[in-house]
Amino acid sequence: MSGDKNKQMALKPQDLLVALKVCVNADKEFLLASLGQELQMAVSAVHGSIRRCEQALLLSRASGSIRAVRPHLAEFVVHGARFAFPGMQGPMSRGMPTAIAGPSLRQHFDLSNAVLPVWPDAQGDTYGPSLTPLHHTAPTASRLDEKLFDVLTLLDALRIGAARERELASTMLLERLG
Repeated sequence: MSGDKNKQMALKPQDLLVALKVCVNADKEFLLASLGQELQMAVSAVHGSIRRCEQALLLSRASGSIRAVRPHLAEFVVHGARFAFPGMQGPMSRGMPTAIAGPSLRQHFDLSNAVLPVWPDAQGDTYGPSLTPLHHTAPTASRLDEKLFDVLTLLDALRIGAARERELASTMLLERLG
């Protein structure tokens, strides 16, 4: 066990998903089981994510409940997440609109002739170039939580967007997470 202390910790995409869920639902007290259920993740995976997020100073349990360390999380999301978890674009697919087609950005761009990026999802209603979501459970979790869907689509704009899209997404993410 002593060898584990010398290993470098690395965040996983699911860790950021957990941290964002906790942050955008700051008024809610999460138990590991409820967090796992809402994110469609095993309780053990959620526990591991929280541990790694605590090490990275993105989450804290110092108050007895799981809370986001908002300034750190906002800084990581805006300045580091697109490099740690780059957007992987793929073939055309049916899915859920994301990035500039997400709830907050779509009103700022003329999308009438645009091909909109989507998370591949059988229940989706849009056809466009696929973008691998931050975590494979993001579409399902987003259907249950509009706030989470909003920040994940803004994050996707940072991951794959042009300069103007990234700038607007950064501003909106700082408002929601900061």
